[in-house]
Amino acid sequence: MDNRAEVREFLTSRRAKIAPEQARVPQGGQRRVPGLRRSEVAALAGVSVEYYAKLERGALGGVSASVLDAIARALQLDDAERRHLFLLAQAADGTAAAMRPRRRSQAQWAARPSLQWALDCITTGPAIVGNNRSDLLAANHLGRALYADVYADPTRVPNLARFAFLDAAAHRLYPDWEHTADVTVANLRTAAGQDPHDRALQDLVGELSTRSDDFRRRWGSHNVRIHAGGTKQYRHHIVGHLDLAYETMDLRSEPGLSMTIFTAEPGSPTAQALALLASWAATRENAPAGVT
Repeated sequence: MDNRAEVREFLTSRRAKIAPEQARVPQGGQRRVPGLRRSEVAALAGVSVEYYAKLERGALGGVSASVLDAIARALQLDDAERRHLFLLAQAADGTAAAMRPRRRSQAQWAARPSLQWALDCITTGPAIVGNNRSDLLAANHLGRALYADVYADPTRVPNLARFAFLDAAAHRLYPDWEHTADVTVANLRTAAGQDPHDRALQDLVGELSTRSDDFRRRWGSHNVRIHAGGTKQYRHHIVGHLDLAYETMDLRSEPGLSMTIFTAEPGSPTAQALALLASWAATRENAPAGVT
């Protein structure tokens, strides 16, 4: 992806989100665009207007951490946005190249037996392994059952982003599809900042931008996020509503991959539904070929 264009669009979009009253700057004069002016951001960051204009045009290479910090404060960036800004700066001056995880061909990648054993040891909740492109690379039996619709096409690597925007079943699986769509795109935006030269990610974004207006609109918002933990709701076609907590952790033995484990409150309706889902999954996996 074009780093200069990414920098320009990210900084412009963040500037547009800050109302003058939020930044405590005078509102005098007619404003032709929403948010702060470049001169106001420059004043808040303590740099010249010319220098900030150069940065907003995409020239982040060689910018000091103190200047990036000042810009992040001026634009009131949250933790995820600040991290994204620093990653964009690293990509601009080339220092991010040495920090990127080694890319692997996902068509050839397979979970090591010990990794699959670790997944299979988790028996009361879904567990999955994925990458920053939202590819679903490995799962335990409950993970495969939870995302049965995502696994429906055996000819390609299951991808949660492609499923969310191109498969009608996603609107059934995700009760709050709009929120899921927002989070999915923000995760991909974050991944693009971490590795702007990931060709597979570029291809995925290109495909989704071409085929989905919903994706293209969200991609243009330049929102990013830190993917760590929280809660998610599902509406599974077999067991109904699921209210799951989840934790995501990086796999030290597999750079660039992460494991997400879903859990339910003990004794809750969701815990009972997961037990039913496990029974359905066992029946399904033991069924003769062609029977579901």
